Amino acid sequence: MARAVRFDHYGGRDVLYIADVEIPTPAEKQVVVEVRAAGINPGEAAIRSGALEKVFPATFPSGEGSDLAGTVSSLGAGVTEFAAGDEVLGWSWQRSSQAEYVAVPVDQLIRKPPSLSWEVAGSLYVVGVTAYAAVRAVDVHPGDTVAVSAAAGGVGTVVVQLLGTKGASVLGIASESNADWLTSHGVTQISYGEGLADRLKAAAPNGIDAFIDLFGPEYVQLAVDLGVPPDRIETIISREKAQAVGAKTEGSGDASTTAVLSEMADLVASGRIEVPIAATYPLEKVRDAFTELEQRHTRGKIVLIP
Repeated sequence: MARAVRFDHYGGRDVLYIADVEIPTPAEKQVVVEVRAAGINPGEAAIRSGALEKVFPATFPSGEGSDLAGTVSSLGAGVTEFAAGDEVLGWSWQRSSQAEYVAVPVDQLIRKPPSLSWEVAGSLYVVGVTAYAAVRAVDVHPGDTVAVSAAAGGVGTVVVQLLGTKGASVLGIASESNADWLTSHGVTQISYGEGLADRLKAAAPNGIDAFIDLFGPEYVQLAVDLGVPPDRIETIISREKAQAVGAKTEGSGDASTTAVLSEMADLVASGRIEVPIAATYPLEKVRDAFTELEQRHTRGKIVLIP
């Protein structure tokens, strides 16, 4: 038997519990991974609460989690890409990664670069491919000025650095407490709150070329008000507002390939992008992990260690 996060009905963090489950048996072209780290994400909290029921309905009892990294434990028929003992990272589309063992198709895994810590490897998929999709959506060119809301969050910290690798000048909207980290990564920190538009205009007197929203619809409207062309406004969270103004809504589903994940893993392994780890929790403290996540003031990733 092995432990896994479960919930039996929609609700708050109190519906989460640790269940004893059978270790999965790999199907054809699957491997079973002994999980060493599994990142958590805001989307998982939204699914658990029922807020996304129309888009991502849960089947109960439901597992949880997409991000994972670990060691290959067993192989299904036809697997030639990996061997038992290989260190891998990747994702599950079965809401099952927050567990000690998970069965994963081989085309959702890549080899873990040796220089990546387990915590970083196990939290890279969602933020990595989401950041990739968001940056690709706004068609960044060297010298562009790009504003990013929630610039110090899990996705934001990766987005601002990825923009930097493209030669962009980045305005990171975040609290003053994140100024040092953003500045040290080549980003101009802009405090949110009253007067934000004026502060952005002062920081970019020649205008803002693109805007990536990682927080909410008010930032999509702000981008419009600042004169950013709608086809260069991207949001991962505000679909209705984006539709109303003609902005883009590309996210993890648009970039979930092993080629993209490998590119992002290489950028992190080479040191060109840092994935900050805000906190780690043992599996049985999953409720505490989501308590911290849902405060929405975390810089970087929160990771479960089974």
